[in-house]
Amino acid sequence: MREIALIYLDRSGGLQKFVHDCKKYNDSKQSYAVYRFIISINPSDIAELDATLGNYILHNPIQAAQIFQSVCFIAIKTLSLIEQLQTEAQISILLKPTHLPPLPSYVLSLSAFPFNYTSQRFYMSEGIAIAMGTVTKYTQGARFLCTEETCPFSEGRFRYIRVHLPGATESATVRSDFVCSLCSSPLQEDMKFRVLGDKQIVEMIDAKVLNALKGYSNDKSHFRIQTFTVFLR
Repeated sequence: MREIALIYLDRSGGLQKFVHDCKKYNDSKQSYAVYRFIISINPSDIAELDATLGNYILHNPIQAAQIFQSVCFIAIKTLSLIEQLQTEAQISILLKPTHLPPLPSYVLSLSAFPFNYTSQRFYMSEGIAIAMGTVTKYTQGARFLCTEETCPFSEGRFRYIRVHLPGATESATVRSDFVCSLCSSPLQEDMKFRVLGDKQIVEMIDAKVLNALKGYSNDKSHFRIQTFTVFLR
């Protein structure tokens, strides 16, 4: 699937954009623990190229991103695109689909039972934004070092990299109870390598609320409309 991913990136123009993004990182004087890349993908085009990879992207996007992560790491090392990059774990890939199949199973509806949305795949959802919070910062990635000075992982290497994944809480990326796998000593974040991003919380409500506000009745004696929260990162 790595070969198919590379072929798709080359044909879709994604590889050229990736090289351009790498140049901006390489020309920057700032040091990064994590290099983040957004890759736009057309599920239909990928499915026509390789059905297995297309299905994998639609239903296991986090695992599929690891395939593109591996491809991008090999490209960076082969073409010497980012001199500062040391390990594959420093690359964060966000797959951004241009669209999803127009099928009911890809529509997230919080007004319909049963709520069978346990998978971490892509869904479409429509609603009305009724409140928006201010834009705040969150940690996209961080580097940790071992606190034991005699440990090989106490300096100079990118052994312990924490990258934010969709659906994870802030504490999953940055907290104080991480320990070294080599000597079991506590890990401490190297603050100068922290990578920050913007996030915004939006309160939304199902579009069906418009019917209720218009006085529309569907012969149901009781119904309730509840908002849901969306995190934009």
